Amino acid sequence: MTRLTLTDDGTALGVVLTGTGTDPDVELVRYVYRPTDVQLESPRPYFHPVRTVTGDLVSLFRPHDHVWHKGIAWSLPNVGPHNFWGGPTFVAGEGYVQLDNDGSMVHEDFTALVGPGEEGSAENGAGDRVDVTEALAWVTQAGERVVDESRSFTVGLADEPGSWVLTFTSTLTNVSGADLPIGSPTTNGRENAGYGGLFWRGPRSFTGGTILAPDFAGGEEIRGQRAPWMGFTGTHDETARDSTIVMVDDPENPRGPSSPGQDPEWFARNEWFACVCAAPFFSEEIPFAPGETLTFRYAVVVSDGGADPVRGEALAGAGRARLGEVAARGGSTPA
Repeated sequence: MTRLTLTDDGTALGVVLTGTGTDPDVELVRYVYRPTDVQLESPRPYFHPVRTVTGDLVSLFRPHDHVWHKGIAWSLPNVGPHNFWGGPTFVAGEGYVQLDNDGSMVHEDFTALVGPGEEGSAENGAGDRVDVTEALAWVTQAGERVVDESRSFTVGLADEPGSWVLTFTSTLTNVSGADLPIGSPTTNGRENAGYGGLFWRGPRSFTGGTILAPDFAGGEEIRGQRAPWMGFTGTHDETARDSTIVMVDDPENPRGPSSPGQDPEWFARNEWFACVCAAPFFSEEIPFAPGETLTFRYAVVVSDGGADPVRGEALAGAGRARLGEVAARGGSTPA
C-alpha cells in the first residue's frame, strides 16, 4: 500500500505521509520552487515546513533575526562577488555591508517528477519514495545568468523507527565566463563564520538544544570542526516532545584544495538559535572555473524522539544508506 503522496500546486511540491488506522495524514515536507521573496532575501527554492512522521514541525521560515533563513535551503553567501544567501555580505575591514549582489536561484523546469507507485519509482524497505529532478538558473541581481544547476532530491521513509530521509544533490556548472570561487564570511575575514551550503534552521523552541556529532553531544564549541555528519536534538513547545535532525555529508563531495579526502567543516549553533550547515567552504574557497561542474550531495534524516551520539550514528547510517542508493543510480531520478 502506498504510504506517500506527491502533490503540486504550481508553486510548491508536497510529500504527504498517508495515515494508517487512526493516524492522521502528515505533510512531511513542502518544497517551494517558486518563492515570492524580495530580492534582498535572495529568492531560491526551499523546504518548509518540514515535519516528523508524527507531525512535529522541525523547520523555521523567515525568522526576524535573519529573514533570509528558509527551512532547509541550498544557500551560498559567496559565489565570486555574488550572494545567493540573502542579506548583507561580509567585507574584510568593513564588516557586513548591504551590496547590490543578492542573486536568485530560478526554477526553470522539472526534468523528472516521480511519485510513489509511478513507473520509475523506487521502493525502499519501509515504503515508496518520491524522486524529483529540477533545472535552475542562478541569476545575479543585475540579471546575469552565472550558474546552471541540476538539482535532485528524494523523500522516503527510513528503516530507523519514526524516521524519514531527504537526499539532496546539486550539480553546478559555471556559465559566467569568469572564475567564481565559492567561499564564506570566514574566507572573507570573519572568524568562525564559515556558513554556506545546505542550511537547516530549527524552530525557536530548539534554542538551547543539543548539537550532535560522532562521540559528541554539546554546544557551539563544535562549530568549525570536521565530521562526517552533524545533528541536533530539540524539544517542541506545546507537545514537550523531542525531535532530532541529522545531516550527512557524502564523502565524494568537493573539498578545498588543501583538504582533499577530509571530512567537511560544519557550521552549527544552539545558543542564539538552532541551525546545522554542512559547510565545505567554511575556511577555504573551492575554485569554480568557467565551464567547470561541481556536484554536492547530502542526506537529512528527520526523526521523532531525542538522540545521543549513539542514536545519532544510527540515524546517520540511514542517511548514508540512502546516499549510496542515489549514487548507485548516478545521483538523479530514474527515467
